[in-house]
Amino acid sequence: MTQFMNNKEDIVTEAIDGVIAVSGGKLARLDGYPHIRVVLRNDWDKSKVALVSGGGSGHEPAHAGFVGEGMLTAAVCGDVFASPSVDAVLAGILAVTGPAGCLLIVKNYTGDRLNFGLAAERARAFGLDVSMVVVDDDVALPDLPQARGVAGTLFVHKVAGALAARGVKLDEITRRVEKVISGTKTIGMSLDTCTVPGSPKESRIPKGMAELGLGIHGEAGVEQIQYSDARQAMDAVAAKLGKHMGEGDHVALLNNLGGASVLEMAILANELANSSIAGKLKWIIGPAAMVTSLDMRGFSVSVYPADVEDLEALSQPTPLSAWPGISEITPVKVLNLPDGLAPIKPLPSEHAETRAFLTKCCEILIKSESDLNALDAKSGDGDTGSTLAGAARALIASMDTLPLADHTQLYRALGQELSQTMGGSSGVLLAIFFAAAGDAASSGLSMTGALKAGLVRMQEIGGAKLGDRTMVDALHPALEALEDNLHLAAKAARAGADHTATLTKANAGRATYINAQQLEGHTDPGAEAVARLFEHLQG
Repeated sequence: MTQFMNNKEDIVTEAIDGVIAVSGGKLARLDGYPHIRVVLRNDWDKSKVALVSGGGSGHEPAHAGFVGEGMLTAAVCGDVFASPSVDAVLAGILAVTGPAGCLLIVKNYTGDRLNFGLAAERARAFGLDVSMVVVDDDVALPDLPQARGVAGTLFVHKVAGALAARGVKLDEITRRVEKVISGTKTIGMSLDTCTVPGSPKESRIPKGMAELGLGIHGEAGVEQIQYSDARQAMDAVAAKLGKHMGEGDHVALLNNLGGASVLEMAILANELANSSIAGKLKWIIGPAAMVTSLDMRGFSVSVYPADVEDLEALSQPTPLSAWPGISEITPVKVLNLPDGLAPIKPLPSEHAETRAFLTKCCEILIKSESDLNALDAKSGDGDTGSTLAGAARALIASMDTLPLADHTQLYRALGQELSQTMGGSSGVLLAIFFAAAGDAASSGLSMTGALKAGLVRMQEIGGAKLGDRTMVDALHPALEALEDNLHLAAKAARAGADHTATLTKANAGRATYINAQQLEGHTDPGAEAVARLFEHLQG
């Protein structure tokens, strides 16, 4: 997999310099590249307890992204997924520690424990007051003698940071965060492994499977399970966490492991808010990428039974953009549509033949979803099939509300339904098409005449003409031939759709943004949908 990097040997140092360069002068680094990579606050005066964390790189924004007011004083960065050296950790401690002392926040991995631990011993030999806590929040592998430290470490960073900013002494901060560590539980899930820079990608997780409880370095999880959807994924995570949660209100941290989209994370937030542990969750941090595993397409959930003092610390403002803040989880509030937008629906009526015809049309579009998406991906954004299938499913669901026995009103109702349930340009154009067909039918035109009138109106507003490489190239000849019979209409639609594959320039629709090389040889997906509809209806 190609990645945005120069030399893999320089990836960490260049990334650190990038973080510092855009920090507005708030961050600096120690000399000693490339072996000593320490990011620290540029305004630190050593008057309060210093907080030092770190570990292997590849978990961005952790750890350097959390260096700043109200959180860490310094972060010590190792190579990708590798602990920093003892000298690097010691350099960080010596650079920021004053009379108030220093707290090391370490995730429970052997390399981190050893290197940070030895650095702490050497710092104490210099006469510095250094304390160390080890975070072991991962509950994925219950039989391990020492659990891994993962995203729950951020609870410790934030609580310790708020306390240190208030001038709390080292012993008290250590006591408080040890309580946080003992109560924090985390588990992750991913659909894929991560890509280590400069190395071939491991394909450990088969298609259609998800791995539960994998580590933030790509370590194998406790099990691989069948993946169906976001709800099932969150249910599996919640079931694992629920076994470790006591009574009382908890705060959740919903972490993007690096490769999930913002849209996916919002869906996961909704599933978490409706999961089996939702009754114990009152606050949430995220969703956001906080402790990532490079580009891993997964997420993790951390939970902690925060008390009043913890909530105060977690809510303490910090200017760091990497920290998303804490919010209360609330029910979804629904407001009425503004006046004029709530549709006036016609009286529903039954007509068996019309119901069967519409249902068959919808089923054809649903069955074609994957094929149309694949076709659209060659010349667009790959969603034509899903857009049409989604509208078809919505139409089937609303069938009992439609005036099936009154075709004039039915056209208008279809236009109204599509304007609400079908997105993109296709949705509004088809809504115009059916609304205009309804108006034409009310003036006495035949079905074919009404549909032709709908097409004329759609073309007037949408601007598409024959030869512009849109659904019009199949729909126009099909309606012209429909006066004779459905068989000829299907042949005309197919010929029109196939012709779009020879057109290398689009003058309307999404394909106008695509160059000729990408369009050549590929049928327009909207035209293909029309052709398939007519072909299946004649069968």
